[in-house]
Amino acid sequence: MNKLVLMMGGQGSGKGTMSKKLLETNKNFTYIETGAMLRALPENSPLRAMIARGEMVPDSEVCKLLESKITSAPRDVLLDGFPRKLTQAQWLINTFGDKFATIAVYLNIPETLMLKRIQNRITEGAGRADDADSAAVRRRLDTFMHETIPAINWLRTAKNVKFLEIPIADTTIDANYATLTNILTANNVLSR
Repeated sequence: MNKLVLMMGGQGSGKGTMSKKLLETNKNFTYIETGAMLRALPENSPLRAMIARGEMVPDSEVCKLLESKITSAPRDVLLDGFPRKLTQAQWLINTFGDKFATIAVYLNIPETLMLKRIQNRITEGAGRADDADSAAVRRRLDTFMHETIPAINWLRTAKNVKFLEIPIADTTIDANYATLTNILTANNVLSR
């Protein structure tokens, strides 16, 4: 049975960075980054305007985009940035729970470190447009606490979901990545 790995965490937790590093050494994943998928929508898209304001895209729209991508994946799927809320987590498990071995990977990072990393992205010129708007950043962090944390907590105990929590420290990317891969390997998510 193919694996469906959910890379979850707050803004600046390293979801994208860790996912890309996993892809460099584990070629068996089909990578789906929901944030990039949504940001790639046409400039005049109402969904893209919602994202720029730090708002959530309606479940129906995100799920429609994802369902075809996941269903057509020829191998294990690494899903970066989804689910973002409880209803999405429930939809994902109800839709794919019997088709994939599902592993929820939660990159647990303190809010102060999230904010520091977002600021660093801006300073280094790698920030996204919505990183520069402090009100949008605050809305994203509030949304994470009020919408995504309940989804993460539900996935901790959901039937047929392996839940792995990775502590993210204020250290090097390589050190955090080593922690991630050690835990993933020990739990048979990655090949030894």
